Amino acid sequence: MTNSSKEHVLNTPPADAISSVAFSPSSSLLAIGSWDQYLHVYERSSGDSPFTLKQKIEFEAPILDVQINDSTAFCVGVDCTVRKIDLETGEQTVLSRHDEASNKVAYSTEHGLLLSTSWDGTLHVHQPESNDFIRVRLAAKPFAVSLTRERAVVAMAERKVSIYDLTALKRLVEQTGGTADHQSVLDMQPWQERESSLKFMTRAVACMPDGTGFATSSIEGRVGVEWFDPEAQQNTYAFKCHRQMQKTVDESGEEQDVDIVYPVNALAFHPVYGTFATGGGDGVVALWDAQTKRRVRQYHPLNSSVAAMSFSPDGKSLAIGISPGFEDGKESDDIDASQVKVVVRELADGEAKPKEKK
Repeated sequence: MTNSSKEHVLNTPPADAISSVAFSPSSSLLAIGSWDQYLHVYERSSGDSPFTLKQKIEFEAPILDVQINDSTAFCVGVDCTVRKIDLETGEQTVLSRHDEASNKVAYSTEHGLLLSTSWDGTLHVHQPESNDFIRVRLAAKPFAVSLTRERAVVAMAERKVSIYDLTALKRLVEQTGGTADHQSVLDMQPWQERESSLKFMTRAVACMPDGTGFATSSIEGRVGVEWFDPEAQQNTYAFKCHRQMQKTVDESGEEQDVDIVYPVNALAFHPVYGTFATGGGDGVVALWDAQTKRRVRQYHPLNSSVAAMSFSPDGKSLAIGISPGFEDGKESDDIDASQVKVVVRELADGEAKPKEKK
C-alpha cells in the first residue's frame, strides 16, 4: 500500500446511471452494473489506471445489482431474471425468474448460496451449481440485502428488517428446492425480525466484517448501527450525515439558513479495519468508526451523486460509482453521461483505520 491515497477515474464508464459495483474475492476484477444494459468488467492493471475494461456483456434490460467471482458473475435486473454469467465464454444461464424486477443479489462463498430479492416481495435462494432454488415470502417489499458468514440481512419497506440463518436456508434448498419457475412460495420464520431504527425509507444495508451487526442508511440523511446479539442491541444508535447548510432568501427577502438533507445511497465496511464508508446524494464519501461513533475522515465532494460503493476484499481499494441521483427533482431529464463515472481510490496505509481513542 502507498503512503498517500490516490484517486483514479476509470476509462470507458457505463453510459447510463450506475446501479452497483462489486469486487471479486481476489480483488483482481471489478464489476459495474448499470441502466445502460451492460455489465462492465474491469481488470486490475499495472498502468496509470488501477483497472482497465476487460469486457462488456449486454443484457436484455437494465442491471440493478451484480456480484462477481473470479470466473463467474451474477446479475439481476428489470427483466425479472436472476442470471449466472460465465466470464470466460460469456454464456448466460437464467437461474430463476421473479414476478417483478429483481433488485438485489448477494453471494455466500461459505454456503455456496446465491440470494436474490424482488419488488414482488420474495427472496429466491439458489444453489448455482445445481440450479436448484426456493422462493421465500418476505414481510414487505425489499430494498437492500447484505451477508455475513452466517446471516443474511434483508431491509424492507415499513421499517421491517428480517435476518435469516444461511445454514437454515441451505438446508431448506436441499430439502425442497427445484428448478421449476411455478413452484410455490414458502413461508419461513427468519432467525430474527426487528423494526429499523431509521424512520424513513432504507437505501442500503451493510454487515460488519466480524459478523456481529450491520448498518443501514435512509433517504433522510441518517445511518443506523445495530447488533445481532439481543444484549448488544441496547447499543443501537443512529446519526445524521450528508447534510449541507445553505443560505436562502424567504418571501420577505430575509436571508435564512436551510439544512439540505441528502439520501445516503451507499454503505460499505472496510474488510480489515471494520470502519465503514457512506456515500450520499451530495457526492460526498465519508469514513466512520462504528464502535466509537466518530467520523474518521471525509473526502472532497465528487461531481455527481454517489450511487454505489465497494471495498476490495484486500482492503486496498474503494470503488465508487457516481451518476446523477435526481436529488434536484429532474427525474424526467435524460442522464448526462459525462457525470457517470467510476472512481477508484487506492487507500494509503492506515487510511481507513479508526482513530486512536484519546
